[in-house]
Amino acid sequence: MKRLLSLAAFLSMFSFASAAPLKVGDPAPQVTAVTETGAALAFSDAYSKSPYTLVFFYPKAFTPGCTAQSCSLRDGYEQLAKLGVSVIGVSTDSFETQKKFKDEYKLPYTLIADTDKAVLKAFGQNSLLFASRQAYLIKDNKIVYADTKGSTKQQSDDILAFLKSQ
Repeated sequence: MKRLLSLAAFLSMFSFASAAPLKVGDPAPQVTAVTETGAALAFSDAYSKSPYTLVFFYPKAFTPGCTAQSCSLRDGYEQLAKLGVSVIGVSTDSFETQKKFKDEYKLPYTLIADTDKAVLKAFGQNSLLFASRQAYLIKDNKIVYADTKGSTKQQSDDILAFLKSQ
């Protein structure tokens, strides 16, 4: 039984299924969640502070793919910020784990501890245990870019390329 649960947890990390996948043109979800500091963040407030907001999802802090994805966005953060992009990372980890992850990898953006999966559900995910690796770029409260294939090391480059093509 324990082996079966372990297999289910492992497979759910790579699940890309969603109940109603968001697509370009859809309204940006209006949800409130807890940051790595334990404070509440209303996504509507975040959307209004910058021309663009990138909301990206990763299954589990400190795992190789999630660390690569998060560090890609860290490394491209300065360029993204110059183009008016604020960044929010989301996983189902606790806010304490998110804080450790942010501190260890010097991540310059907000991390969300979506332990109740409210953000996952708002963005159309139905993962049993973990977030599916996805990214959404939001402008004027609309989805303008959706990456549901799960970029990791090139996440920042993909967003920058999209912005430069506009």
